Amino acid sequence: MNFFDAVGGEPTFRKLVDEFYAGVATDPLLRPMYPEEDLGPATERLTLFLMQYWGGPNTYSAQRGHPRLRMRHAPFRVGPAERDAWLLHMRRAVDSLDLPPEQHATLWEYLERAAYFMVNTMDDGPEPGGPGPAGPTNGLKTA
Repeated sequence: MNFFDAVGGEPTFRKLVDEFYAGVATDPLLRPMYPEEDLGPATERLTLFLMQYWGGPNTYSAQRGHPRLRMRHAPFRVGPAERDAWLLHMRRAVDSLDLPPEQHATLWEYLERAAYFMVNTMDDGPEPGGPGPAGPTNGLKTA
């Protein structure tokens, strides 16, 4: 049994991502980074990515190609503040799943490594939405 199946499959990943974006929706640093009024498209992309990564259907790649996470996030300023805000909401989402300790740790360790991997600047940078060397928008977007 792969990790996707072991943790409950699609319903588990949908709950994880729904909980995560519930936090993003009210976060003053992260919310402005999503231009859509509705976070639905971002929610679906992250859900499909995580399901595929953990052994579920390959719908993400079929729709969007190779994940290329660093490339997709390169236009956005991802600094320590954005990383930490992302991790705050993701930690709450992971905790909401009530997974057994080993599965919880496996999932969290991956997400934490991914968040640190996406950091592309260590400076404080401009205000969100302001001009800067990484582009007009700041932040950690998902898949």
